[in-house]
Amino acid sequence: MGKVIATCISEVKGVQKRNVHSVNLIKDFGIEKDAHAGKWHRQVSLLSYDKIQDFKERGADVIDGDFGENLVVEGIDFKSLPIGTKFSCNDVILELTQIGKECHHGCQIFQKMGDCIMPREGVFAVVLKGGVISEGDDLEIIQE
Repeated sequence: MGKVIATCISEVKGVQKRNVHSVNLIKDFGIEKDAHAGKWHRQVSLLSYDKIQDFKERGADVIDGDFGENLVVEGIDFKSLPIGTKFSCNDVILELTQIGKECHHGCQIFQKMGDCIMPREGVFAVVLKGGVISEGDDLEIIQE
C-alpha cells in the first residue's frame, strides 16, 4: 500500500505542475482541470515519492509536480508493476497503461541535471472509476 504525498495539475501543457492538495478524477477522462486529461491512455501520471527522494539526494532541487506528475505516491515502485495493474484510492480505480515515456531532452530538469527520472520511473493510468484523491490518502494495488 502507498500513501499519496501530493496531487498536482497544470492547466496548460508543457509546464511543470503544481500541488493542489486534492484532485477530482473523472471516469475515462482524467483529472479535472489538468491539461493532460482526455480520451487517451495517459490520463493520469504517477511517480514514486521514494524515487524523487533518491533523485534529490543526487543534488536535484525539485518540488512536487516538477516532473509533470499528477500523483506522488510513497511506498510503491510503479515501474516494477505490469501493465494492467489496478489501483484503488477511496472511490477511484486506476489502471496502469504505460511505463515510462520518451523524454524531450529540453525539460528543465534534464537541462539542469543531465538526467530526468520521469521517462523511466513515471507511469500512466486511465481512470476506470472517478472520485476524489487527496494528500494523505492510501493508494492500494488491487490487481496485478
